[in-house]
Amino acid sequence: MMPGEISYFEEIKRKAIHLSSLWMVAVTLVLPRCFEYGRWISCVVFAAGLLITVFSEHDYANGGKYIGRLYGMLFGKMLRKEVKAGEWLVSGGAFVLAAALLVNLLFPPVIAAAALAVMLTGDAAAALIGRKFGRHPAPNGKSWEGVAAFIAAGYGFLALVLALGGADTVLYLAGIPAVILAAAAELFTRQLRIDDNFTIPVCAGAVLMLAVWLFPPEPTPAENIQKAFDNTVEGVGELFNR
Repeated sequence: MMPGEISYFEEIKRKAIHLSSLWMVAVTLVLPRCFEYGRWISCVVFAAGLLITVFSEHDYANGGKYIGRLYGMLFGKMLRKEVKAGEWLVSGGAFVLAAALLVNLLFPPVIAAAALAVMLTGDAAAALIGRKFGRHPAPNGKSWEGVAAFIAAGYGFLALVLALGGADTVLYLAGIPAVILAAAAELFTRQLRIDDNFTIPVCAGAVLMLAVWLFPPEPTPAENIQKAFDNTVEGVGELFNR
């Protein structure tokens, strides 16, 4: 084990917590369907979670007796770097929540949910497969097996979210470069100097959004019928108003 590297068991625990954050994908996808302002409710949930996480980590860094001690008991051994007094961010958790908030603000729900799914599943697969089965070195001390695991898991769950969200075919195709770019963001985190929990969903979401702008999805038969019905109702209404 390299200096500063956590044990594989702690890595498993760390990624289990990572995967438990898939609730964010569900919130992003479901709330806008259930409530008129569901998208903004999601943003409030993620913003609140971000504030709680930041203050909990700050309290831990300063040796807090209650919240800080509880944080240390739950997550202390899983931290990759030594914590310095006064730090506000000591883990990737805050970046996950910040990314969830940002993609919900920037992108439609299905794209935001898919982007988060890529980050949560791809990053976990890359870490666990790469450390256990990595044989071919990649940049920054990582392995090509881990990169392949990221792409496979990331695209698999992206496609699942798109299917659940009823997305157009263009997003499935755009998902390929989206996941590859996200894998590159994870691979070159050191050079980007931004936590990959933040860059991965932003990159994936940006590619998917670009595809929607360049290739607007065709209306579905149901949407065409609804549009024709609305036009008919509008025309009848105009006749009666004359």
